[in-house]
Amino acid sequence: MTDQPTDESARGAYAEAGVSIEAADRAIDLMKGWVEKARRPEMIGGLGGFAGLFDASALKGYERPLLATSTDGVGTKVAIAQAMDKHDTIGFDLVGMVVDDLVVCGAEPLFMTDYIATGRVIPERIAAIVKGIAEACVEAGCALVGGETAEHPGLLAPDEYDVAGATTGVVEADKLLGPGRVRPGDVVIAMEASGLHSNGYSLVRHVLLGAGNKDGAGWQLDRHVDELGRTLGEELLEPTRIYAKACLALADQTQTHAMSHVTGGGLAANLARVMPAELSATIDRSTWTPQPVFDLVRRVGEVAQADLEQTLNCGVGMVSLTAPDDVDKAIEVLAGFGVRAWVAGSVAAGDGTVNLVGQHAGW
Repeated sequence: MTDQPTDESARGAYAEAGVSIEAADRAIDLMKGWVEKARRPEMIGGLGGFAGLFDASALKGYERPLLATSTDGVGTKVAIAQAMDKHDTIGFDLVGMVVDDLVVCGAEPLFMTDYIATGRVIPERIAAIVKGIAEACVEAGCALVGGETAEHPGLLAPDEYDVAGATTGVVEADKLLGPGRVRPGDVVIAMEASGLHSNGYSLVRHVLLGAGNKDGAGWQLDRHVDELGRTLGEELLEPTRIYAKACLALADQTQTHAMSHVTGGGLAANLARVMPAELSATIDRSTWTPQPVFDLVRRVGEVAQADLEQTLNCGVGMVSLTAPDDVDKAIEVLAGFGVRAWVAGSVAAGDGTVNLVGQHAGW
């Protein structure tokens, strides 16, 4: 927290205004162990400083290191975590959103900082959020070097919070991935999503929960949905898959020319961001069947497929554009990290667009 008073009278006045220094101190004590697990050798110091420190001499081994940075939040998925009073998975969504935006250019995520704003600091809740962030950083291979917890009474309700984060990574200049490397004949390799990930929750909540929509289904989060095999809340809180280590290995071991993280905007729009103007990609929907939650949103909300594909990942969380000779190797590398992948399309001469053809089985 910032501007913390040091004398007891000031602490009392701050408490009367709705801010508890003691709760913030308790939260820090509870999160220390989790932050310690998310260290890298280059990390200097621990909690308590004004800034996180990372030893940049680690970059001396690069010929021409390029720093990459990304920042994001989780969006309205936090409303699901709050409603279910389960806070130790939302950190995976936060970390996944930022580190995998770095990975698409071939950058290794080095360190991350987080920001948690809440109406009231409940130490155990803050510690649970940080636990998820720290565990996700370990999975991504980056250090959690610091963060901030801010108590905002009057701006947020006592049990409301929001999270955001930023990460920095590095890539060797001659290994930078992107549109300039993409070639005709490259193969589009799709990587399976774990579910909705962290995008499109305003639509999902609108359709299934009736949030802001009197015509919505009005389902409860504890409703068991047979086709999902669990409750609706459990499905909606499924953590975002983190592809960082798998995609770094893919870039290192195969002729992969570009990658795209499928977030807000959907598959076609995000893949178009790494397509050169003179080429186009064609993706065949019949090569995969999205998880049941996507069809559930489509059917219950009578959402047009075009709208669905412009909002949700529809079962594909990441794609790569890989040389055809390395396709089998690429799928093997990804499988080694537990990521199911398949050939979903190809690249040819065109105008920078991405075209979806065919149809998912059963849709």
